[in-house]
Amino acid sequence: MFKRLYHWTLSLAESPRATWALGAIAFAESSFFPIPPDVILVPMSLAKPKRAWFYAGLCTICSVAGGILGYAIGWLLWDTVGSWLINLYGYAARMDAVKAGYDQWGWLFILVKGLTPIPYKLVTIVSGLLEYNFFLFVLLSIITRGARFFLLAGLLNKFGEPIKRMLERHFATFMILIVVMIIGGFWLAGKMF
Repeated sequence: MFKRLYHWTLSLAESPRATWALGAIAFAESSFFPIPPDVILVPMSLAKPKRAWFYAGLCTICSVAGGILGYAIGWLLWDTVGSWLINLYGYAARMDAVKAGYDQWGWLFILVKGLTPIPYKLVTIVSGLLEYNFFLFVLLSIITRGARFFLLAGLLNKFGEPIKRMLERHFATFMILIVVMIIGGFWLAGKMF
C-alpha cells in the first residue's frame, strides 16, 4: 500500500500542476493550513533534483506571502478569524505569556520558530496581533523560511539518490515520521507558547 502511495506521490510531483500545488501549500501553511510544504517539496525535489533550488525559492516566497496573510489575520481579523484559529490549535490560554515574551524576544521567536516544525502560522498570527514591526517581521520571515527550505533543498540535491532509494524501501516510516513531526510541532508549540 505504501509503495503505491510513494509512486503516486512521485507521479504527482512530476505533474505540471505540482509547482502550483507546492506554492499553494507553502502559502496556506504559513497562515492557516496544518500540513507543511515539505510533504510535496521532498518528492518534487527527489523527482527533479536539479530543480530543488527553484522549489526552495518558491516555498520561501509563497511561505513569506502566506505569513503576511497570517500577520493580517492577527492584526486586522483577530476578533473573528485570528482568535478562532488560535483556539482551534489550542493556544488561546497561553496568549498572555506569548505577549510578554514577544516584547523582549520577538525577533528570536520569529527566527527560531520559523526553522522548527512548530506551526509557523502561530508566529505570523501572533506577530500581527501584537503589531510587531511589519518590515522586520517580513525580513526575519525571509531569513528563517529561506534557511529552512534551502537547507532541505541542499540536502535533497546533494543526497537525492540515496534518499530516494531509502524512501523507496522505507516510505511507510517516512510518512509516520512526517505525521509525528506535525503532531510533535503542535505539541511543542503548546509547551512553548
